[in-house]
Amino acid sequence: MQVEVLRAYRFALDPTSAQVEVLQRHAGAARWAFNHALGMKKAAHELWRHEVQQLVATGTPEDQARKKVRIPIPSKPAIQKHLNRIKGDSRTGGLPENVHGPERPCPWWHEVNTYAFQSAFTDADRAWTNWLASLTGKRASRKVGYPRFKKKGRSRDAFRLHHDVKKPGIRLATHRRLRLPAIGEVRLHESAKRLSRLIGRQQAVIQSVTVSRGGHRWYASVLCKVTTTLPTPTRRQAAAGIVGVDLGVKHLAVLSAPLNTDNPGSAFVENPRHLRTAEKRLRKAQQAFARTRKGSARRDKAGQRVGRLHHEVAERRATAIHRVTKQLAAGFATIAVEDLSVVGMTASARGTVKAPGRNVRQKAGLNRSVLDAAPSEFRRQLAYKTLWYGSVLAVLDRWYPSSKTCSNCGWQSPRLTLANRTFRCDTCKLVIDRDLNAARNIAQHAVPAARQLAPGTGESQNARRAPIRPDGHQAAWHEAKKREDTRPPSPVPPQRSNSLAFPTAQH
Repeated sequence: MQVEVLRAYRFALDPTSAQVEVLQRHAGAARWAFNHALGMKKAAHELWRHEVQQLVATGTPEDQARKKVRIPIPSKPAIQKHLNRIKGDSRTGGLPENVHGPERPCPWWHEVNTYAFQSAFTDADRAWTNWLASLTGKRASRKVGYPRFKKKGRSRDAFRLHHDVKKPGIRLATHRRLRLPAIGEVRLHESAKRLSRLIGRQQAVIQSVTVSRGGHRWYASVLCKVTTTLPTPTRRQAAAGIVGVDLGVKHLAVLSAPLNTDNPGSAFVENPRHLRTAEKRLRKAQQAFARTRKGSARRDKAGQRVGRLHHEVAERRATAIHRVTKQLAAGFATIAVEDLSVVGMTASARGTVKAPGRNVRQKAGLNRSVLDAAPSEFRRQLAYKTLWYGSVLAVLDRWYPSSKTCSNCGWQSPRLTLANRTFRCDTCKLVIDRDLNAARNIAQHAVPAARQLAPGTGESQNARRAPIRPDGHQAAWHEAKKREDTRPPSPVPPQRSNSLAFPTAQH
């Protein structure tokens, strides 16, 4: 069965010094456009709040005043039209005569690709919509805060470019060169032969490219619409069956079945602890950064050193997880994992600044270790790689006590703590590693069910547990649950009194 999926191909770039300046100019333009769009939205919001307060001051009930005042929040089309009116042109004399007040025109707009502005306007619309949805309770997971402006040096340097697929401006000139509109051909640090062959066979069409800076490197993520055939489980996967994966800190993952049948020890995947390995260099770099003066060139250089070290840690962590998740997705028919609440696991210790909890330092160290293991990234990669290799991802119920239950007879230990690394069953006398026991329970109790899913996804719910529109092809349906606790799920928090802050903008 032929299906179309969206797949991104990420390449490291080797731009020249002149091209780096152009990339930075585009990233700055995208940041400016986002702030411009967000500023217009906030201005309309403040005007709405001011008029509501005036009605309330005259005796109108607040709920009626909120419904009575109608001030539309400008979206991308209105913002684009407004910008075209005020932006001016440095090639023809600069600013237009009709610009007054706090307007911030951009007469340099012709120096960058227009899609750098348009994609930033889209991002501003999405940020505003996410905040409204979170405020009204339509968005699951944690609350999304009020959108903030992007500051140079504090936000990620990135921009997104689109093109007409019938007249492609984004294309591979060679296996080692990527052409970007208004930038030119940029050399790739690695070969793009795989993507080039797909395009040559008309199995892939480039939709857009996102260029971003990480540490000292620039990256290009090429989004393509790929025509592919849904894979089916191989004989090797069918023979291997199901594997339970218990994610942790002592070991990156403990499997109910070894990756290599000839090596039973491969069931315990060692945790590389990349952050701890780079901790000494990071500490020295951060100390050197703290000794510099704000605004100095030396401080910029020290900050780049810190960013580069953090970026290297992130890349090594992602590479290690990619290696394990590919082996799992290609080696087993079903991969069963936990639905961990990483937000709850990495919450700060209870207490205040003046009277902190007893285990603040220990909890902070545990939080760093959990985030260094990246369990959410592990599951995210499994979600789409199981679709690529014909396997299925199953998720254990969040409230099932996998570590406290005997994988042999089902007896539950009432006294097991995190300090107990060996599980001992009082009924069948089973003595087994705690994590291996949990992995076997995960394999036994995580049962997937087939559902229709959106193309390019391996789960029926996104990271915020919002349902994905059914469409496309068959895959595994994942129940978003699992936290090793006996308490019932917490109720939905009540909505705030200002949940309907103002009429939702039409995007």
